[in-house]
Amino acid sequence: MSVAILGAGAFGTALAVALASAGQAVTLWGRNAGTMARMRDTREAPRLPGIALPREITISAEIETVSQAQTLLLAVPMQTLSALLHDISAPLNGQRLVACCKGIDLGTGTGPSRVIAEAKPQAVPAVLTGPSFAADIARGLPTALTLACADAEIGHALQHQLSTPSLRLYRSTDVAGAELGGALKNVMAIACGACIGAGLGDSARAALMTRGFAEMTRFAVHYGAQPETLAGLSGLGDLALTCTSELSRNYRFGQALGRGESFDANVTVEGAATARAVTAIAQKRSLSLPISTAVAALVEQRATVAEVLQDLLSRPLKEE
Repeated sequence: MSVAILGAGAFGTALAVALASAGQAVTLWGRNAGTMARMRDTREAPRLPGIALPREITISAEIETVSQAQTLLLAVPMQTLSALLHDISAPLNGQRLVACCKGIDLGTGTGPSRVIAEAKPQAVPAVLTGPSFAADIARGLPTALTLACADAEIGHALQHQLSTPSLRLYRSTDVAGAELGGALKNVMAIACGACIGAGLGDSARAALMTRGFAEMTRFAVHYGAQPETLAGLSGLGDLALTCTSELSRNYRFGQALGRGESFDANVTVEGAATARAVTAIAQKRSLSLPISTAVAALVEQRATVAEVLQDLLSRPLKEE
């Protein structure tokens, strides 16, 4: 069964390398025709220096041709997912569309599975998420992810199609839990980065991670997710990785906020938009999300680290 990956950034390219290295034919699509031509000629990817692209990867900038594959991995930033799907004229009837992005769409306030369902209602949406860095996947280092699909039979098929000797997928039917865990952990990674950047220490970071996990679970369960999903790879696992490693863009962005430094505007920071989206939702639904609200205030420059810290520490004492 054919596989195409839409999005030739670091993560999409890494997935292509992992699948091709396991002997699977893969097509990798990117929007910039010049960049894709250079990748085809050099077998090198600008976002993954030092990684050779196997010959089993077909590189293309023709989206209508690529979109004919039975399984499409959508490895683009969350805020561009809707536009990408609308760029594809075909209805994608019965095809499997696996979102590899983590976040909540600012325009609709929904996760990637709903964006897929609304743009391509005849397709089958799924989500691939969990603790992973693109370079680790491309180098063949052991990685475990969650593959969530509401259709258990199709989820089982995707699990076997996309797993490799070094990339182990665990399947789930809890799509809401998987995608919200992946989205919300980015917000907490910004908070933890700001904590360390401001010199508040590891103990404060541990507190943020723990209370952040409680906040993630509370929000996700409100939307019908299973708490067990949040305790798995797509929630707690991804939280642990992104809140402690400088390879995480969200964590590095938070560090810059904590230090009062600028950050590269060309680097995608999914948690920034997600913080704004969940804060708006929380206000409408009277949900308590103090850490997400604090991160949104930092991102929008409505408050300083010192101010949000004071707000968090002055909250009423309560039971855990």
